[in-house]
Amino acid sequence: MEATRLLDLTRLVSRLGKGALTGIDRVELAYLRRFAADTPPLFGLVRTAAGWLLLNRAGCEALAGLVLQNTPLPRADLLSRLLHRRDHARARAETAARKIATARSPRPGLARLVRVLPRPAIYFNVGHANLTAPGLSALRSAGFSIRVMVHDTIPLDHPQLVRADSIAPFRQKLAAVATHADCVIHLTQASRTLTDAQMARLGRVPPGVTAPLGVAVAQPDMAALPPGLELSDPYFVTLGTIEPRKNHTLLLDVWDRLPAPKPRLFILGNRGWAAPDVLARLDRLAPDGPVEVLHGLPDSAVSALIAGARALLAPSLAEGFGLPPVEAASLGTPVLATDLAVTRELLGNKAVYLPAADIYSWVETVVRQASIAPVPLRPPAPLTLLSWDDHFNTVLSVV
Repeated sequence: MEATRLLDLTRLVSRLGKGALTGIDRVELAYLRRFAADTPPLFGLVRTAAGWLLLNRAGCEALAGLVLQNTPLPRADLLSRLLHRRDHARARAETAARKIATARSPRPGLARLVRVLPRPAIYFNVGHANLTAPGLSALRSAGFSIRVMVHDTIPLDHPQLVRADSIAPFRQKLAAVATHADCVIHLTQASRTLTDAQMARLGRVPPGVTAPLGVAVAQPDMAALPPGLELSDPYFVTLGTIEPRKNHTLLLDVWDRLPAPKPRLFILGNRGWAAPDVLARLDRLAPDGPVEVLHGLPDSAVSALIAGARALLAPSLAEGFGLPPVEAASLGTPVLATDLAVTRELLGNKAVYLPAADIYSWVETVVRQASIAPVPLRPPAPLTLLSWDDHFNTVLSVV
């Protein structure tokens, strides 16, 4: 008998109505869509401010429609308005989730809520939400095998790159995983080494598998670009949330030092947690200057910008996987990246690696890359796309 799959969908619900999906959001959506297309029994689990919600297959498919914006969010009900007075999007999202749920329970009732599901059963958590000792313990007591994807351990490996108040909660999450997980899903061998080392300090290293994420690059569509966007050649792009570990400061310093005429730089990404001085520099960018920040673009527009760029710039200080360089290489766009073990594992010699703090090397390389004449029609992508089928074949092969 095929095992029932219980997929934690809390992260996706929390992101409804809040713009473009992040990398982790996309992973949870990929799991939702794959499991919805498979034959084993499927249920979704969502934690809300009022308690737990259980979704059947139809509810999971309805949530996918909400995420993909095929269905508008409903008006927030009274309960959601009371619980989320300052977060109107979250209020509407939890209202929508309750409408498609088949059962609900208060926080202490999780084990009783899921105990009615067919056995054997596996709980999948790929979004870093609900990784608590009480929650995982309740699922274990209800007879579930627990499989958790750990994207990275950056808060513990590089605490200076994250908010100080996020470190202790992350350590508690990882401790819960170390104690209760039957299998940990790792995205690269490099990230697995770091995660196993952190969990060893917490007392237990669960069994695990290494399964790189699938990469599905959207078809480039120039028509999807914002009206009036000036695409003078040459230009470069960098893609990712604006936060310290993405090292946007380096690129701003590089563009300050580039000789005239400067190529354009498009910074594609929403503002996350970032130092005030970096945000101030972005706010001071001249409207007609060479550096422009774009956010909220559809995937087809992002692909179009990357495909036409002289290079994608990836100066990250730490990554658990790093989708943008893989996507760029798959489109045939050169990649200039910091020399991270995870990037070398995924790209090998398909990137130019530069020191994270050597502004001179970045200036020199950008100038050289900008001078290379563009190829009107690029040859086939030099990097074979990582396959979601390969990812799921590895993950689902674990007994």
